[in-house]
Amino acid sequence: MAVPLAPSTEDVYRYDDLHALFVNCTLKPSPQLSHTQGLVDRSRAIMEARGVTTELVRAVDQDIAPGVYPDMTEHGFATDAWPTLYEKVMAADILVLAGPIWLGDNSSVTKQVIERLYSCSSLLNTQGQYAYYGRVGGCLITGNEDGVKHCAMNVLYSLQHLGYTIPPQADAGWIGAAGPGPSYLDPGSGGPGNDFTNRNTSFMTWNLMHLAALLKRAGGIPAYGNQRSEWDAGCRPEADNPEHR
Repeated sequence: MAVPLAPSTEDVYRYDDLHALFVNCTLKPSPQLSHTQGLVDRSRAIMEARGVTTELVRAVDQDIAPGVYPDMTEHGFATDAWPTLYEKVMAADILVLAGPIWLGDNSSVTKQVIERLYSCSSLLNTQGQYAYYGRVGGCLITGNEDGVKHCAMNVLYSLQHLGYTIPPQADAGWIGAAGPGPSYLDPGSGGPGNDFTNRNTSFMTWNLMHLAALLKRAGGIPAYGNQRSEWDAGCRPEADNPEHR
């Protein structure tokens, strides 16, 4: 007999104080059809139904300069939209990077966004930890060739390395049949109705909300043994000091 969901599952946590930012890393500028957006919309709908405030940015529409510094106008570029986008990143409890597969890898826009996230990874929060601590990350991948898991591994590794917390089953994707063929939103693709993709998208979305709620209630990641400000000031947890071993 199937085990039903616990009646209290939806009552344990509140989600209406969470904010999620979806960054669509399609190569297509607005208003062109983005198949990645179709999968983003499904995840956003689940969050919004539980009261999560969501925001969407199509990165290619922004004048984001390439580079690995917080503001590239200080390094030779005339304009840079990243400082404004970084404010949105920092206002979000949940960050979902979504993008297509090209040549079996993440899009150039996805990589650019990750590079710019990296450019701010040395900044600190009020507890002296790296700035992204206490935030949750996930990813959505679309394409019509193989590569979903490879792309997801790259994105999720990058996010956790920068300080994001990654829940279980933090990725979902759709690739259809191998070889040239219909994309996610094309008529007859089967993408929006694919049970495997829909299941993984649902699991990913709920896990992001669950973990973000847990972290928010706990006040983030405990600030002990991971404070860059304390380390730079010469403070070391006793167990980390070879002289005390």
